[in-house]
Amino acid sequence: MTDRPTALRTELALLLTLATLWGASYSFIKIGVETIPPITLIAARTLIAGTLLLAVIHWRGLALPRELVTWRNFLIQAGLNSVFPFTLIAWAERSVDAGMAVILNATTPIFAFLLTALLTRHEALTVRKAVGVAAGIVGTALVIGVQALDGAGQDVMAQLAIVTATVCYAGAAIFGRVFKGLDPLLPAAGSLVCGAAILTPLSLLVDAPWTLTPATDSVAALIGLSVFSTALAFVLYFRLVHTIGSVGTTAQAYLRVPIGVAIGVVFLGEALSPTAWVGFACVIVGVAAMTIPVKPKARAA
Repeated sequence: MTDRPTALRTELALLLTLATLWGASYSFIKIGVETIPPITLIAARTLIAGTLLLAVIHWRGLALPRELVTWRNFLIQAGLNSVFPFTLIAWAERSVDAGMAVILNATTPIFAFLLTALLTRHEALTVRKAVGVAAGIVGTALVIGVQALDGAGQDVMAQLAIVTATVCYAGAAIFGRVFKGLDPLLPAAGSLVCGAAILTPLSLLVDAPWTLTPATDSVAALIGLSVFSTALAFVLYFRLVHTIGSVGTTAQAYLRVPIGVAIGVVFLGEALSPTAWVGFACVIVGVAAMTIPVKPKARAA
């Protein structure tokens, strides 16, 4: 039998990995849309990632479900978790910085918390989780710094697009519970295949991708986005929804911010303010409060 603390450490490590993969996606998108139109970028992202996962499914000897209701759910999940949010964020990042996109998208746990409280009520919404939401938001603000919000009133439509994508992600985290019992590869691949089936014809119609001449950096960013920030990340995402819950899984949004800052420090020569370290501590507290399970109370005799 797996030791519970060990299993919890594993899930938290996977949560950190997912946050890193998705935290890097904003930079990949920013580089990609410089020379690749948003719809085509996301169509290629879903097609490449979906194809990779299908190959892994075949290698593992698994098979995609054949039930119509399951594929209907794959289609819904594709809309909530890839087609709409991916495209909205890519469109927005033509004018919005990757850092601003991370800030706005970090509100995913808030929407997941509210949707859970108002609609599904499938998870216990405790005071501790509410404190986790607050700590994560405070930590995010401290890590980024007030100066990063100076342009919050600019490019309003693009920023609203990112917020809309954030609501989609929150809904996807909750809806993803319908796939409980399936190997995580199956809904990941199924939803990406459905996303590619929607976006590829649209890309051909709107962008005529055969006429494009993307830069090498954009192509490299697309590959990184597809392989690591989509194919691998989706597998981790569906696993975590089942093991630590939808609200706990969306807590990785808090970690995207300090990870994004760290990438800037290491690769772009950016500097961290003293408050950023305090913010990082708040983020860790928030994630822990929302993901570490409460010990069940002893049942009355």
